[in-house]
Amino acid sequence: MVRETGRSERHKRAGRDRSARAARAAAAPKAFKQPYNSYPFAEVLSADQVEDIHNASLTILARQGIRMLNAEARRVLKDAGCRVDEGTLTVFFDPDFVMEKVALAPSEFVIHGATAERDVRIGGRWLAPVPVGGPPNVSDFDEGRRPGNWRDCVGFIEMSQTADVIMINTPSVEPIDLPVATRHLDVTRAQLVLTEKPPFVYARGDEPLADGLEMTRIMRGLSQEAFEARPHIYTVVNTNSPLQIDNPMGQGIVDMARAGQVTIVTPFTLAGAMAPVTIAGALTLQNAEALAGIVLAQCAKPGAPVIYGGFTSNVDMKSGAPAFGTPEYAKAQIASGQLCRRYGMPFRSSNVNASNAVDAQAAWESMMSLWSTITGGVNWLQHGAGWLEGGLVASYEKFAMDIDLLKMMIAFLEPMKTDPDSLAVEAIAQVGPGGHFFGSPHTMERYAEAFHTPHLADWRNFESWREDGAQTATDRAYRRSKEIRAAYRAPEVDAARVEELDAFIDKRKEAGGATLM
Repeated sequence: MVRETGRSERHKRAGRDRSARAARAAAAPKAFKQPYNSYPFAEVLSADQVEDIHNASLTILARQGIRMLNAEARRVLKDAGCRVDEGTLTVFFDPDFVMEKVALAPSEFVIHGATAERDVRIGGRWLAPVPVGGPPNVSDFDEGRRPGNWRDCVGFIEMSQTADVIMINTPSVEPIDLPVATRHLDVTRAQLVLTEKPPFVYARGDEPLADGLEMTRIMRGLSQEAFEARPHIYTVVNTNSPLQIDNPMGQGIVDMARAGQVTIVTPFTLAGAMAPVTIAGALTLQNAEALAGIVLAQCAKPGAPVIYGGFTSNVDMKSGAPAFGTPEYAKAQIASGQLCRRYGMPFRSSNVNASNAVDAQAAWESMMSLWSTITGGVNWLQHGAGWLEGGLVASYEKFAMDIDLLKMMIAFLEPMKTDPDSLAVEAIAQVGPGGHFFGSPHTMERYAEAFHTPHLADWRNFESWREDGAQTATDRAYRRSKEIRAAYRAPEVDAARVEELDAFIDKRKEAGGATLM
């Protein structure tokens, strides 16, 4: 909790005034600028090692295959030329066939928001941060850890709309207090009405997915043909490692591809648990499973937008618990970026940690994750803000901390200038030996925007910091999360489209909602 010990009433008022100013500043309209990574990408593998993993993955797909539980997915692959063993539900992939289909996937595309200003470029050197998605629990310092619920699901969606560094939406908290059969209707509506950013749709069966697609089409005011002509919405498909794609996931890949929408194929390959204990072995399994999902999408509809998801990490070999933000995770993400560039695919990774609290561990593991994924060339940064407790909790304070970390990383991506004005030869001559630059004309013209200033860092001296309450970064994250939540402003929406959307939702709820696979 925030500590008030030693604060005078004057300092309390000053703190409240700062909070009010910060909230107003956060609510002010901001120019939408997507981050771009102009630096050379980090590499941990040689070109030969990339080929080693690639070839080993193709060997697995040809010899062992992938168990594909969805009948429609197996039919699509069989019709395209794959060998299918219906007895074991296994699909076998010829190496040349794999490469032929992977080459059909777009290397770059745009996912469209409610307005052109909210369109997001995916692939190349573009970066798109996305908030934490799907934890079953939520926490903040006021109410503690609690099961996911509708109120907090909406709270995070609103925070994601407010945070200018977040490019794309997702339901950050699973609202388990809503009926399972109709939950997807409420969550999708919240994303479409409360935000302008591209939303997530559930791939938990053909009916929930069809509902999400139709709701997005209605809210965007598009014909079916116009909706399918370009991406507006996305889903995440996790393979069931090792070597299996479950029934709803397989159907989701097929249906999203046919609708022309974005699927992120992400194996959950934890070294030592669902994947080999060696990072190279885990990457080989990840690569095989990701390629299988990507091939399925291209067989369903050539040119369908897909993203290669890297999520390889390790487990704690003492307890079996997942570990994130580790050196192994960092190497795996940089290597995953290299594999994506080998195939010309957009790369998805994550800002993850295994800490149980918003503490130093959460910060250092997140920075380890961010440095490796961003310098490794990530395009789609899933779980970019709010992930805690290995993904079991969405934290309001961690969301605020991560927004600050993301802004620091994005400021780092801004390239340096070496023009004459930046080299400052004349300014150095003007100040001369033994002088200082605090009051020089060169400084005075630039100081206001010379450096990135984090929201959560406190750069004052010890005495000033102590007099103002001795707040830690965690305390400041608590305050900042409140400011972001208070700054939410609902976007303008078309009332007629909302009315049509609500009529669709009412009809689906009256029919009992969706049957999950």
